[in-house]
Amino acid sequence: MQHVAIAELIDEFLAARATRKPSVHTLDAYKRDLRLVLAQLEPAPTTVSDLSPRVLRSAFARFAASRSPASISRAWSSWNAFFTFLVTEQVIPGNPMSAVDKPKPTALIPKPLRGEETPEELLRAVSRKDDTQRDPWPERDVAVLALALCAGLRLSEMLALRVGSVNGRDGERRVEVAGKGGRPRVVPIENGLDAAVGRYLESRRARFGRVGSTAPLLVDRRGEALRRGGLQYLVSSCYRRAGIGDRVPRGAQLHALRHTFATRLAEDGANASEIMRLLGHASLATSQSYIEVTAEQQRAAVQANRTNRVLSELG
Repeated sequence: MQHVAIAELIDEFLAARATRKPSVHTLDAYKRDLRLVLAQLEPAPTTVSDLSPRVLRSAFARFAASRSPASISRAWSSWNAFFTFLVTEQVIPGNPMSAVDKPKPTALIPKPLRGEETPEELLRAVSRKDDTQRDPWPERDVAVLALALCAGLRLSEMLALRVGSVNGRDGERRVEVAGKGGRPRVVPIENGLDAAVGRYLESRRARFGRVGSTAPLLVDRRGEALRRGGLQYLVSSCYRRAGIGDRVPRGAQLHALRHTFATRLAEDGANASEIMRLLGHASLATSQSYIEVTAEQQRAAVQANRTNRVLSELG
């Protein structure tokens, strides 16, 4: 079995992963990481028996030369999952990735929107019809922002939503999310978000007619499912219209809204376990980072107290 072609084994691995119903982006990441590192292998291997620890270390060294620690870590995890699959299938006796160094994980630094009232300013500004737009749709834009600000959804999770994903009786409304890594979760939603989604769906029916429960929840101005680039552009344009571009952390965009949701949970007393469940984190440490940042902000506020400054001068 060790002499089976690597490309064939990668296809088998991806097919096995697909049965877990991960997002399309997750499967694409596996495929990309496996093939990019494979391209660094010298001499070019043909079968899995050619993948010795020494060969893999050299390949990862070349791969890492021009990439960030996060990209290297993700590629390492993809190859580790691939070899774990091969061990389980009894193709190889052991996983050689233990001999390949993995970058230390970098600490998550939350990047919420800056400014105490910025989320509210954003929603108010976007809810107003902008006649300078070719085809304004404020109800849809508010619903998109609210799903990130009030439910903490990731970009990929929002794209995967169906109309029927928002359900439940009055007082028990919720959104069912297909989370990262195929982990489903349920996020309770309050009246404000529920009403925003309801206004959006009503405006959508007025534009395109009846909407079925299995239809994509978020659509573009042609009534077609929003795609990744379209959703990113929508959020960026909302920031511009609200005039808050300078309050969005660099590189955050839609993720700044999710970070704002998590940071406010921490500020309002939620513990790391609650944040973990609501945001679908795989690690409690990731959720804990929001609480630690909030504690730092509280300390900074105390340090800014003018009375404290006077006391320091009295010494």
